[in-house]
Amino acid sequence: MTLTRLPGPLAGSDDQLTNYQIEGPAHRLLMHPFPRRVRAEFAGEIVLDTRAGVLVHETGLLPQLYVPEADLRDDLLKSTDLHTHCPFKGDASYRSIHVGDRVAENAVWNYPDPIATASWLTGYAALYWGRVDRWLDEDDEAVGHLPDPFHRIDVRATSQRVRVLAGETVVAESSQALLLSETGLPNRYYLPATDIRAELLTPTDTRTVCPYKGWASYETLDAGAGELTDAVWSYQEPLAEASRIGGYRSFLHEGLTTEVDGQPL
Repeated sequence: MTLTRLPGPLAGSDDQLTNYQIEGPAHRLLMHPFPRRVRAEFAGEIVLDTRAGVLVHETGLLPQLYVPEADLRDDLLKSTDLHTHCPFKGDASYRSIHVGDRVAENAVWNYPDPIATASWLTGYAALYWGRVDRWLDEDDEAVGHLPDPFHRIDVRATSQRVRVLAGETVVAESSQALLLSETGLPNRYYLPATDIRAELLTPTDTRTVCPYKGWASYETLDAGAGELTDAVWSYQEPLAEASRIGGYRSFLHEGLTTEVDGQPL
């Protein structure tokens, strides 16, 4: 994400302040080794087990894990009639995973004869993240997608006064917030529960996953002028890298204004 999405150097945009230029096509590919063992499980079987995986970074896309063909359970794979074309990599062929009575259709793809500028994909295959049951990064279960080694999260305590307003109503105010900076994303302020008007919040069933923070739960906010659905989220049991925001809440909705030291964001 950090390499091929803004403000990364391979994002395909020249609208950045640099003292260099990267010559090459607007759509760029970069492959490099992933440093840990990765496994994928489907219907109780390990269908992928690699210590030689690589990440392919592609302009505007999340990095994709490719693995040597030998690291896939070939006995569980069956070729299909699906073929697709990528102008930057070539013609892709697909295989489905079959374990007992379960099938993951067209879950694996490769480029048997990639174009010359992506010839290094020869002998590698990729597996759709969401078409298997579980991924393991070493022995830890990976959530969302495999983490990008170039992606970073920093959490810092801040004494700046953070206020969240719905119209004229103050719904949260704190000088004990945490500021979370995440690669490629705007800063987010997380506020402690004690500084939030909990009576205005109603939990919803919405859940999202972040491979760097974990599973987020959402709440609807009603300050008297109508409900703002899923305007508040929190990580009750965040991943270790984001452990400091556990139980804190963040706010984002077009019906809300967040002020920091009196200045609206």
